[in-house]
Amino acid sequence: MHDYQRPPTLHRYGQQAELELALREGQFRLLASGNCLTLGFSTAWDPALFDLHGADACLIIHNTEEFGERLHRAVQRTLPNWAGIDGAVEYHGRSPLGATFTRTREERNEREWLFAWRPMHSQMSMNPVTVRIGSIEQFAELRARDAYVS
Repeated sequence: MHDYQRPPTLHRYGQQAELELALREGQFRLLASGNCLTLGFSTAWDPALFDLHGADACLIIHNTEEFGERLHRAVQRTLPNWAGIDGAVEYHGRSPLGATFTRTREERNEREWLFAWRPMHSQMSMNPVTVRIGSIEQFAELRARDAYVS
């Protein structure tokens, strides 16, 4: 049995300028992964993930339910013929959510939560898509690598 409740916080490691746009405008870029467009986060604050992602900042989302619902609505408006889902990535065997949500044991330190959208028709384009969900400043923040998080 799997629990698909969103975690209490989501962390996106990246470049300060990109994450500032995400915070102020809710701008996120969905990238192709397998047969889906995806947007990945970590469920953990981990200084090692800064190095892994070549990051100088971390966007921390505190209201993951509000964020997830707004993100899914924005993608639905942009890509109306796509089906969306989000959930935890599986590192110990194949995820019930499919190959897009399956990673190797070596990647388990990322503790990834993934948002993914699949086209309902196979001939649809898998080009990256930018969506905007509006400011998320009321429930998110940017932190530098050396910021202490309890």
